[in-house]
Amino acid sequence: MKSPLMVCSLLGLLTACGGGGGGNDNPVIAASVNAGVDQQIIEKSEFTIEAKGSPVDGTYTWQRVSGPIVEGFPLEGASQTVLAPDIKADSELVLRVNYQSPDGKLVSDDVLISIQSNNQLPQAVVTQTAPTILPSVYQDTITLSAATSIDPDENGSISSYNWQKIAGPTLEISDYKSQTISFTHPLLDKNTTVIWQLTVVDDEGGEASTQHTHILNKTNNVVIAKAGEDQSVIELEKVTLNATNSEVVTTTFNCQWEQTVGSVSLDNQDQCITSFIAPTTDAVNTMTFEVTVTDSQGRSDSDTVDVVVNSKPLGLINDTGMAKCFNNTQEIACTSPDFPRQDAALGRDSVVGTHIDKVGKGELAFDFTKLNEFADEIADDAADFSCIRDNVSGLIWEVKSPNTGTLPSSTQLREGQNHYTWYLTSSNGIQQGSVAGSSDTCSTISHCGLQAYVDAVNSLDYCGGTNWRVPTYPELLSLLDYSKQGQSVLIDSDFFPNTPSVSLLTHLRYWSAQTAADGTSLSQAYIIDMNDGNDLAYPKNNTAFVRLVRTAGESQ
Repeated sequence: MKSPLMVCSLLGLLTACGGGGGGNDNPVIAASVNAGVDQQIIEKSEFTIEAKGSPVDGTYTWQRVSGPIVEGFPLEGASQTVLAPDIKADSELVLRVNYQSPDGKLVSDDVLISIQSNNQLPQAVVTQTAPTILPSVYQDTITLSAATSIDPDENGSISSYNWQKIAGPTLEISDYKSQTISFTHPLLDKNTTVIWQLTVVDDEGGEASTQHTHILNKTNNVVIAKAGEDQSVIELEKVTLNATNSEVVTTTFNCQWEQTVGSVSLDNQDQCITSFIAPTTDAVNTMTFEVTVTDSQGRSDSDTVDVVVNSKPLGLINDTGMAKCFNNTQEIACTSPDFPRQDAALGRDSVVGTHIDKVGKGELAFDFTKLNEFADEIADDAADFSCIRDNVSGLIWEVKSPNTGTLPSSTQLREGQNHYTWYLTSSNGIQQGSVAGSSDTCSTISHCGLQAYVDAVNSLDYCGGTNWRVPTYPELLSLLDYSKQGQSVLIDSDFFPNTPSVSLLTHLRYWSAQTAADGTSLSQAYIIDMNDGNDLAYPKNNTAFVRLVRTAGESQ
């Protein structure tokens, strides 16, 4: 038995011990609460939490502090049964109990609930959704789908797909990670089994795989020759024939080309890619080529392709006349990759002598025919001729008469040295330059308006036509031969004689019919300088030379 003094010392923290006085009838008791031991549970299972508080008969309130959402909180009462939430990964749930003692003291304690995820693995399912009519055959588009794969978890989903071909022929698949894959039924000489493995992964990392087997059927014709699409080209263009898209079962095949309609020289006739230069033609010309494709086992098939060659339309300008290629400082080989596709390597000038049958004469691809005063063809070496037909563009050009007169008042009508202001009548009402000089014609003065000169030449029925006009800019440009740079005139003097001296006007500027868009005044027209090839907008009140042109076949 403990003495009264011993008991007093033991209770010293709660009450005071005294001598002869009476004891404390209302001792102070500290409040406390215990939320229970930590627990480990499985998702979607029930568990019980129970708190004990002191002194007794207080009130209990539970709340979620952290972790996944749990239905029903906050809760009232010392003991509670709780349903663990559905989670995607192992989680920790912290719950707190708040206890208020009968005398109003408030204390709290936490308990840790470790929740283990209980993931159900997904189910991988493969279905063939195309073609709709089975069995599939060559060139069918075959589609396999994993869309019916499932995740049995209540709120689960498939997050990724991965296809792998385990066995079968080479197939072109654009994406092995999509829900569906598609490929073209290949060319086969025997029925072939294809085995696919599909692996699906759900949103909790669960993985499942399945295999799918189907048959690809053999094809009766195991060589499919493909000569390519029909083509439409312009004469003198390079044409390429390509049979590399032909299909065979073997790993290699060879090709042999033959022209069945027409006659051209094919480069590399025994290769799958061959080429030729389209021949010149006066009308639409269709050529047919056949390719025979043979596989490594001697099996073959043939296909044809048509190439329609069109003549260059009337009005095309000539090539530049350049026969050499240059870098920034000097002449180079036209095959140089550093300065590719130069004029000398392309177009009519580059194939003259091999693929161009010229009607008349001229340097490189220029093709001119001399005509007399009635527009009849005459010999190429004739010294006396009235006009020139450009056999490329189809245009007929004025040939200037010799410069025998003296400016300003005693020259003949068509002398090359005569020069004119730009004045042409038309419906646009924008005309500049002098209508004429002191005379109504251009034969006795140094210059007049262009319209007066055009009217005067047409009144003569010159060279069989009354439709002479000032050339357009592209038409005038077509006469330039840029290989003559550095010479006094960039035009073939054998066909266009009687060019005036540069010293006459300090230039060889020739009018075109194009007004320059220089604002509202429209006071300038384009000229081309036959001395250096430059063009510029030139004031219409100034004088320049002119060479008239007409289109054969138009109303006279």
